[in-house]
Amino acid sequence: MVLTQRTNGRRPTLEDVARRSGVSKSTVSRVINDEPRVRAEVVDRVREVIADLGYVPNQAARQLVTHRTNAVAVVATRPQNRLFIDPFFDCLLRGIRRELAQHGAQAVLLFLEEPDDYARVADFLGGGHVDGALLFDLRPGDRLPAMIDRLGLPAVFGGRPLLRDGDTVRGHAYVDGDNRGGARQAVQHLVSLGRRRIATITGPYDQENSAVDRLAGYRDALLDASPSPDLIERADYTREGGAKAMAALLDRCPALDAVFAASDLMAAGALQVLRERERRVPQDVAVVGFDDLAEIAETTDPPLTTIHQDVEDMGRLMARLLWARTTGSDAADAPDVSSVVVPTRLVLRASA
Repeated sequence: MVLTQRTNGRRPTLEDVARRSGVSKSTVSRVINDEPRVRAEVVDRVREVIADLGYVPNQAARQLVTHRTNAVAVVATRPQNRLFIDPFFDCLLRGIRRELAQHGAQAVLLFLEEPDDYARVADFLGGGHVDGALLFDLRPGDRLPAMIDRLGLPAVFGGRPLLRDGDTVRGHAYVDGDNRGGARQAVQHLVSLGRRRIATITGPYDQENSAVDRLAGYRDALLDASPSPDLIERADYTREGGAKAMAALLDRCPALDAVFAASDLMAAGALQVLRERERRVPQDVAVVGFDDLAEIAETTDPPLTTIHQDVEDMGRLMARLLWARTTGSDAADAPDVSSVVVPTRLVLRASA
C-alpha cells in the first residue's frame, strides 16, 4: 500500500509533481491521462515522481478533461439474496472485476428487484456516473434495453437476451456459452453409456435463453427417440430446485437411468435426492451437469461429470468488449464483434 506523502502537512498536488519532475503542469496532466506526444523518458520520470510522492489525481477534475468516470455499472434483475449465493455469478463478477482493474476501472452493482427501481437506475445511468453497463438476467419485455438505447449508453449483455416482438437490443454485444452444443454433448455422452431413459432438469425456459438452448441440445441428442414429456422437469437453477425436480422425475419415471441437469447447482440437488432414494450413481442413474464450477462439481458425491465453460473468462470478455466500446479503441486486440459464443467441453468425473 502506498502512503501519500504530505508536503507541509498537505496532500501532494499536481504542482508538486511538476516541480519535482522539472516539467510543466500540462505535461504532468498529459502523462496522467495517457495522452500521446510525451517523450518516453519524461513519462517515466513523471510516473516515478507520482509514485514517490504518492500523488492521487483529482478524479472530478480528471473526469472533466477525459469525459470518463472509469466506472462500469453491473445491472442485475435477480434478487440480491439469491445473487450473492450463486457461484456462477460470483465467478462471472470476479472476471469482470479483474479485467476492469487492468484498466484502472471499477464495477458498480445495481439491482432491479421492484418496479420503482427502474426510475432510480435510469437516473443513475443517465447521470454520467458510469461509462457503460453490463446487463444480466433480462426477461422478455424488460424495459432495460430500451432504457439503455434512450440513454445512448454502451452496453454488453451477459447471455443472449431472450426477446419478444418489439424488444430492442440495438447493436449491443452479448457474451454467452455454447449452451445448445454443450447440452447436446452431455446427452450424447449419456447415450454412449447405453442409457435409454434419459431425463433432464431444465432451467426456466420462459425466462432465460440458456435454458431454451440447453433444452434444445437435449432434444437434439435424442432426435431418433423423441423424449417423453414425463422426462422433462423445469426448475430454477438452484440446488433446491434441482432436488424438487429430481424427486418429481423419480415419482413419474422410477425407471429412468440418467439425468442431464442444466446447471451444476441443480445437479447437486439431484444427487442429494438420488442418494436419499437409494439410487446408486452412476450404476443406477448417471448424472451430468453444466458449468463445471469447481466448488460444486469437484465436491459432490460422487464428483460431477459436467459441461465446462470458462465463466470467469466470460466475465473478462464482457468487460473487455464494453471497454472497447466506451473508449472507441481501435487497437488490434480490441474485440470488434456484436456477440461472442464461448466454446464448451465435456469434463468426465465419477457421476457418469
